[in-house]
Amino acid sequence: MEATKKSTGQIIKSWLGNNAIIVLMVLVSIIVGIIHPNFFGPTNIINLLKNVSIRYIIALGISGCLITTGNDLSAGRLAGFAACLACIFAQNADAPNKFYPGLPTLPTPVVFILVMAICAVVGLCNGLVVSYLRVQPFIATLGMQQVVYGICLVYTGGTPIGSLNSGFTSIAIDSFLGIPILIWIAVIVAVFFWFLYNKTRHGKYMYAIGGNESAAEVAGVNVAATKIRIYALASCMFGLAGCLLAAKSGGASVNTAQSYELDAIAAATIGGVSTTGGVGTVPGILVGVLVFELMKVALQFMNVNSSYTYIVQGLVIILAVAIDIRKYLAKK
Repeated sequence: MEATKKSTGQIIKSWLGNNAIIVLMVLVSIIVGIIHPNFFGPTNIINLLKNVSIRYIIALGISGCLITTGNDLSAGRLAGFAACLACIFAQNADAPNKFYPGLPTLPTPVVFILVMAICAVVGLCNGLVVSYLRVQPFIATLGMQQVVYGICLVYTGGTPIGSLNSGFTSIAIDSFLGIPILIWIAVIVAVFFWFLYNKTRHGKYMYAIGGNESAAEVAGVNVAATKIRIYALASCMFGLAGCLLAAKSGGASVNTAQSYELDAIAAATIGGVSTTGGVGTVPGILVGVLVFELMKVALQFMNVNSSYTYIVQGLVIILAVAIDIRKYLAKK
C-alpha cells in the first residue's frame, strides 16, 4: 500500500514538474480573474480565442518541423508577408493609394488560395535546402526569414496596406452558430492536423524521423520527401494565418506577425512538443498556445509595462525548453 502511495506521489510530482508552466499560468489567470472580473468576461474570452486561433494555426504548422528535430524561424516573417499579399489582393477597387490601381478586388477564396500557394513555394525551398543541401533547419530558416523580410520590404516599399473589402474582413467579424468564423477555421485546421498526424502514413513517418532519423531511413522512410512536405505544409499554414491576421487587423505592414515564430515554438514546447523530436500532439499544442496567450492577457490586465512583458515571455521560453530537455534526459 505504501509503495502504491509512493508511486502515486511520484507520478503527481513528476506531472507537476513537467507541467510547471501550465500550472503556474492557470493559477495566475485565476488570481487575475478574481481581482479583475472582466478577465473572464465574454468579450475578453472571445478576443482571447480569436488570438489563440491564429497563433494555433502557426504553432500547428511549425509543430511538424519541431517533431522532426527541425525548426522554422521564417514563420513570423512569412505570415507577415502573407498578410501584406492578402491586403494587396483584397483592397477595394476605389481604395486611395491602391497598390495595383488596375487590379480588381479578388474574391476572398481566391485571395486565400493565391497567398497560401505563394507561401508553399517558400516552404518548398526550405524543405529542399534542409533535405538535400543538408543545411541545419535553424540556419536554413533563419536565412529564409531574412530573405522573406527583404522581399516584403522591397515589394511593399515599407508602406502599410489597408482599405480592404468587407467580404474579406468579415471573416474576422462574422460568426456561425454563435461562434466566430476565425475559431471555426482553427478547429477545422486542428482536425485536419490530428488526422494527418495520427491516421496517415505521413504522420507515422514524421514521428519515426523525429525518434531516430537513421533508423527511419533504414526502415524505408523517404526522409527527404517527408521533410519537404512538412516544411511546405508549415508555410501554407503561415500563409493562412497571415490572411486571417490581415482580415482581423484590417490591414498589414512589413512588421505584421513579427516574432510570432518564437511564440509558436514556445507554445508548442509548453504543450508537449519536444525539441528533441518524436513527441507532440495536436491537443497539447492547443493547451500550450492557450496558456501562452492567457499569460500575455493576464499581464495586460495587471497593467504590467509592455517592456517587461517581453522579459517574462523570454523567461517562459527558456523555462519551457529547459523542462523539455530535463524530460529528455530523464528518459535516457
